Formats: sequence, C-alpha cells, structure tokens
Amino acid sequence: MTVRSVIPVAETSLGQEELNNATEAIRSGWISSQGPFIVEFEHKFAQYCGVRHGIATANGTVALHLALKALGIGKGDEVIVPVLTFIATANAVTYCNARPIFVDSDPRYWCIDPSKIERSITSKTRAIIPVHLYGHPCDMDAIMGIARRHNLYVIEDAAEAHGALYKDRKVGSFGHINCFSFFGNKIISTGEGGMCLTNDDGLAGKMRILRDHGMNPNRRYWYDVVGFNYRMTNLQAAVGTAQVDRLDELVARRRRLAQSYAEGFGALADRGWITLPPEMPWARSVYWMYSILVEDGLGMRRDEVIDALKGCGIETRPLFYPLHAMPPYRDSASGGFPVAEELSRKGLNLPSGPGVSREEVDKIVESVASLRRVTA
Repeated sequence: MTVRSVIPVAETSLGQEELNNATEAIRSGWISSQGPFIVEFEHKFAQYCGVRHGIATANGTVALHLALKALGIGKGDEVIVPVLTFIATANAVTYCNARPIFVDSDPRYWCIDPSKIERSITSKTRAIIPVHLYGHPCDMDAIMGIARRHNLYVIEDAAEAHGALYKDRKVGSFGHINCFSFFGNKIISTGEGGMCLTNDDGLAGKMRILRDHGMNPNRRYWYDVVGFNYRMTNLQAAVGTAQVDRLDELVARRRRLAQSYAEGFGALADRGWITLPPEMPWARSVYWMYSILVEDGLGMRRDEVIDALKGCGIETRPLFYPLHAMPPYRDSASGGFPVAEELSRKGLNLPSGPGVSREEVDKIVESVASLRRVTA
C-alpha cells in the first residue's frame, strides 16, 4: 500500500451499504427527524450493546444533557466527572445548572480513579459520569459499587469506546443511562449524532419526550414539559444502521493497528523513550485513539514531537487538557490532579483510523525513533 503524503490522525470508514441506505432515505423523502432508519438504528445499536432501549440524538453532547435532565439533575446538584476528558462531559453538567466535581485519573489505565471518587462525594452529589477514555473501559464494578452505597446515578460516557469490553460485557450497558457519540472521528459515525441507552422503560420514555420538545406522545402538539430539539435525522440514521453492521470489523481493525504500533514501538518503550497505551487484564480497549506518552528519555517535549511529526506528514494531537485548567472551570476545582496533569503534558494521539496501513505504521515508528537520534 502506498504511504499517504499526509497520514490523518482520524478518519471515517464508509462503504457501499452506507451509500445504499443514504440513497434509500433520500429517495423515500424521509431525510428529517422521522423515518424508519431511526428506529432501526436505535434498535440495532442498543441490541449490540446488550441494552433494551436506544434513543438517538443530534450529537453526543446533547445525549449527555438529555440523560442528566431525565434523571432530574439540576441547580445545586453535584456530578462527579473525570478531570481528564473532553470538555463536553463537564459542560453538559453545567447546562443543568449543576456543578461538575473533578476527580483525578488512575495512573494504570488513565480513566477516572475509583479510589478517589468516594472522597469527593457530598450531600449534594447526585451522579457519577465515568468516561471510557480513548477507548479503554473504566473499572465499572468499583464505580457501580460506590454508586449503590451512596444512592447515586451512573451515566456512562462511552463516546470514545464503541465495542469496548469490561469483563466481557460491552461498555454502555452498566449505567442508569449510557451515552455515545457518532461524530465523524468516532469508531462508527453518522457525521454528527449520538445516542442514549437505558434498560429503564420509564427513563426511555422520558428521554423520548424531552428529545422532541416535550411533546405529549398521546396528544400531538401538546407540551406538558419544556423539552429540546435533540432529534437525529433519518438520513444520519441510515448511515448509522450500516455502520453498526460493520462495528466489530472496525474494532478489529483498530486492535490490529494497536498491535502493529506495539510491535513497532517495543524497542523505544523498552528504552524508556515512550510509554505505550495501557490495557488492563479485565479490559478490551478499542483504541479509539492510539495514545502514547512522550517520556524525558526521548529528549524532546511532547509539543516539539507534534511539530516534528507534522513536518514528516504525520498528523497527531495532544491528549485532552485537564478540565480544571480551562478558564470556565478554574474556580470550581480545588486541589491538584497530578496524574491527569502528567498524562496531559506527555500524551500524544497518533494516527488511529481504520485506513492506517502497516507501511504507514513503519513510517510513524521510524519518524519517532529518528527524533531521539537527532537529539542524542
């Protein structure tokens, strides 16, 4: 395979079935927020995750907001959130006039540290939002145990982890409500889009009402509550339906890519120049992003590595910044988050899409290795 002049950090894999479904939706005239593909997509994705109900949404951020509103989270409430995550996780809490309470990462696998959750719980705490960061599952047994002891809701943010397993059970099946994103860089995509999953019949019905402006399901254009326009279009769902059929294949390709990276980077990791992404014995990561840590032994800072690889035609991106460092949340966080801060300072996402070839992996590995030789 030819090595591309620019290897993208993320990409979407679309095939003939996606095109066929989208064409069918267009020809039917059902391209807006009603149509048969929406119901089919909701059912297929929920079934894939082992959950009874799927509620498709306009994107992953509004899926989180919808979940929080359905659970009654509001002014004065606190919701525990990992400090190392995409900002949408905390923003959705803020949309509810609630307060996100940040918790540091576990150094072994980079997700929220359950041992630090309990000390952050107060009389105002209503929920925990664990995030399966970069495709690696959280320790859900520990988190669910904490939630049961303190009578808290759990909302899984599985936006980056379609198909990941925690102890042979798919993520997105543990919480009271579980949220996914189908943005263009996710493992499966509808361009924009998201979904809430739940096994609770009442919550499912409530979310469907809130998603559609709050319209009474038995009396059209009658509104009992203030809702939102958080609906997915049939055209998006047409693409999503085909993507679900390919999900296992797309996960397998990412795991093969991760194995190629691990083999290529083995010597560099052994020398302490980089740290490879973790995978705990109880987890199957889907490596949404293949993330390495740039260690001091490489002789270059992470941002210098980003610039150098860009010059080689290799797109990368840094790990998320800790949320307590962001201007909107600087005043809401107390105490340090040393693990998340170190991960963010060192972390680098390499090209992780399903189209990255073995030859391109070889180029990426050699390019990183050459940086150490330049600085030696």
